[in-house]
Amino acid sequence: MANIREEIKKRILVLDGAMGTMIQQYKFTEEDYRGEQFKDWHVSVKGNNDMLSITQPTAIKEIHAKYFEAGADIAETNTFSSTTIAMADYEMENYVYQLNYESAKIAKEVADEFTAKEPHKPRFVAGSIGPTNRTLSMSPDVNDPGFRAVTFDELRIAYKQQTEALLDGGVDVLLVETVFDTLNAKAALFAIEEVKAERGIDVPVMLSGTITDASGRTLSGQTAEAFLISVSHIPLLSVGLNCALGADALVPHLEAIASNTQYGVSAHPNAGLPNAFGEYDESPSQMASQIQGYFDKNLINIIGGCCGTTPAHIKAIADIAAVAEPRKVIA
Repeated sequence: MANIREEIKKRILVLDGAMGTMIQQYKFTEEDYRGEQFKDWHVSVKGNNDMLSITQPTAIKEIHAKYFEAGADIAETNTFSSTTIAMADYEMENYVYQLNYESAKIAKEVADEFTAKEPHKPRFVAGSIGPTNRTLSMSPDVNDPGFRAVTFDELRIAYKQQTEALLDGGVDVLLVETVFDTLNAKAALFAIEEVKAERGIDVPVMLSGTITDASGRTLSGQTAEAFLISVSHIPLLSVGLNCALGADALVPHLEAIASNTQYGVSAHPNAGLPNAFGEYDESPSQMASQIQGYFDKNLINIIGGCCGTTPAHIKAIADIAAVAEPRKVIA
């Protein structure tokens, strides 16, 4: 069986693009989201994309297949919000195991199909672990700066549940992504280390932070280099950045990470910045030409796309990644 730790030394690995962007194209109704299992659910669930792995599995399978066809090596599970904390918005905390397990199983089935067809290009599944909609470092109440909407232990428990279900579903790697608060990420990493120790396994871990604006800092105030230092005590397959900014704007922050770590470096930027309608206008060729700069500077081991990216974007990126040299890593 192919080992992602070995593959990352041989070539630049391509991560898939945006799940949400692709789901929007299906124009699912409230009834479509509910499906049979949740047809009588007591709150509105439209927009709960993660539950589509249960109610519309064929669509999720198709999306994974389109990204693999475009040249992706790694598919992310449809589980960005599949924690008890994030699912509380839909009162679906009790379905977190099923959400993660089914999402992982679907992605793994598609990955295995493509690996069987193209054994020279093994496909992997990354269990997507999002930041949740709460933050440990900041108060959501401007009148009470000491207040916290969640505790470290609550996050740790939620992330542990998610990790266990993703592993049961067959993921090859865990991806803690869109980190806007490093303390949230530490809760996730702590939970993952707990599960690894309890199961006696050594699953690879990817970590990806988010620079929120032109200040060059995460929401909790860290520069890219400070973020890296804060998490480097954990053995990681890769550390990098995703979301918030387009490919060009990430360059100085990726340079700061790449010059200060022996881990792999990943990036999955947005297709530019959103326009007035919240849509992303950057074409596949525009995005690929910017990402070429990453390869020219030898910054990257794993490259993909975040908000606004489609299989066409991933194909354009995969085409140039195929002839680029990967950054040297100790994994």
